[in-house]
Amino acid sequence: MQEIYSQAQQEAVVSTNKVLKNTYMLLAMTMGVSAVACGASMTIGLGQGAALLMNLVALALVWFVLPRTANSASGIYVVFAFTALLGASLGPTLNHYLAMQNGSQVIFQALAGTALVFFGLSGYVLTTKKDFSFMGGFLMTGLIVVVLAALGFMIAGFFGVNVSGVSLALSAAIVLLMSGFILYDTSRIVNGGETNYVMATVSLYLNIYNLFVSLLHLIGAAED
Repeated sequence: MQEIYSQAQQEAVVSTNKVLKNTYMLLAMTMGVSAVACGASMTIGLGQGAALLMNLVALALVWFVLPRTANSASGIYVVFAFTALLGASLGPTLNHYLAMQNGSQVIFQALAGTALVFFGLSGYVLTTKKDFSFMGGFLMTGLIVVVLAALGFMIAGFFGVNVSGVSLALSAAIVLLMSGFILYDTSRIVNGGETNYVMATVSLYLNIYNLFVSLLHLIGAAED
């Protein structure tokens, strides 16, 4: 009986390591695709309207298409399309910051900060294998609050209300929230809670993407 349990435990470890390896390999490739798409959109001077449309299409892919294809090879192509769209949608934002006096420095600092947070938190979970599943409810609640607040700020901005200060507070909240999601999502992979590397990749990608954009806004505001 003990031998059967030990064998099952070893198989679980092998399966988890495989998911982990495939997740980080696919994540690295999607980051490359995003970078190329972003560079292309910056070069052609993509407008804010087109960027918003790309964001909406990307969300539609994640919500409606990916759940049906995540267990097949088609899911990988959906992930690449999704990350390419989000990467391209960043073009207008980065061009905006590059037009600032210290724009390139702002972008570099945001990239460095994102890398530091991601590798630091991921490394902690991978080393300790600590279970952060208890954070799930808190993080989802925080995400709902942030989304509702963002919608409220968009409506207020449409009517000419100055929400710049509150917007910075929201960006700071997103930084903390995405940091928590990095711990949570990495923990789920390490401890066998997430067995689909396609879905795991999308989760981590979104954490990194939102973390970078929020840091960019915070650092850009400080430099402005």
